[in-house]
Amino acid sequence: MNKILVTGGCGYIGGHTIVDLIENGFEVISADDMSRGSMKMLEGIEKIVGKPIKNYKVDLCNLDDTEAIFLENPDLVGIIHFAAYKSVPESVADPLLYFNNNFNSLVNILKCAEEFNVNNFVFSSSCSVYGNSAILPVHEDVPFAEAESPYARTKQVGEAMCRDFTRVKDDFNIILLRYFNPAGAHPSGLIGEFMEKPENVVPVITQTAIGKRESMTVFGTDYDTRDGSCIRDYIHVSDIANAHTKALQYIIEDRNKSNCEVFNLGSGNGVSVLELCKAFEKVAGMKLNYNIGPRRPGDVIEVYADNARARKCLGWETRYDLDAMMDTAWKWEQVLAKKMA
Repeated sequence: MNKILVTGGCGYIGGHTIVDLIENGFEVISADDMSRGSMKMLEGIEKIVGKPIKNYKVDLCNLDDTEAIFLENPDLVGIIHFAAYKSVPESVADPLLYFNNNFNSLVNILKCAEEFNVNNFVFSSSCSVYGNSAILPVHEDVPFAEAESPYARTKQVGEAMCRDFTRVKDDFNIILLRYFNPAGAHPSGLIGEFMEKPENVVPVITQTAIGKRESMTVFGTDYDTRDGSCIRDYIHVSDIANAHTKALQYIIEDRNKSNCEVFNLGSGNGVSVLELCKAFEKVAGMKLNYNIGPRRPGDVIEVYADNARARKCLGWETRYDLDAMMDTAWKWEQVLAKKMA
């Protein structure tokens, strides 16, 4: 059984990916310092998969502590690196925090991967690398526009670090996965987004609907889009998770054409924020209390994916549509409310 290290395994996407890996026959360990992750995520994962998951509470910016994970697990065959800060507004307010954490953790995990010959690596990137692209839908070879936030800059530079590393390490395989906008929760209702103050729009919608928030704000309705609000490509978190499993299988089975390849992970459909609100109202059968606010610094106007390469090379397909995203997200919010009651 192939053993995989998932960094940031107690976070939203990392947790769902651990479930998918185990369901596809992998053995998994997690490394998460819990600064952004949650023990509740780990507990939920264990209920779904029916066995305990080892998590190392380690700050990957500390090289000695990171090396200790590899020393204890000499049979690792792959790494999925999620561990990074991801808030656009926070990165705008404190760029050095993001540069320090996101760059140093990546350097250290690559150092350890090289030292211990763990030669299969999946890097968690983002559609934010494209900036305000003039080409839509964006395909993987679209040149990067200027980063709209320090968070996006860390993903652009992180990808470059990975590419530069593979140029001198012919036996090292890296897959760069550019996510669009993950949404929804595991269909079991046992894991989902745990953040009390999320910035992703879908949990903000569900928190507003259930009464945790009095109202929500749609940031900007004067963009050059069909209804004036920003357009994004929303994709179910379980579909994102499955792509990581398929990416690892792709390189472990030596099906990759080069030792550093990149794939978009999106549905291929652009949905505006106002359309997203309407989709929730339809699924939940209720009106959503939202107001219109000014544009938010760091927000890209419109981006959605050309996902043909992932479908062709990885054999990856999305299984959940927008209604399923909103339905599982809403059910998860209701589960959280019962747990807090």
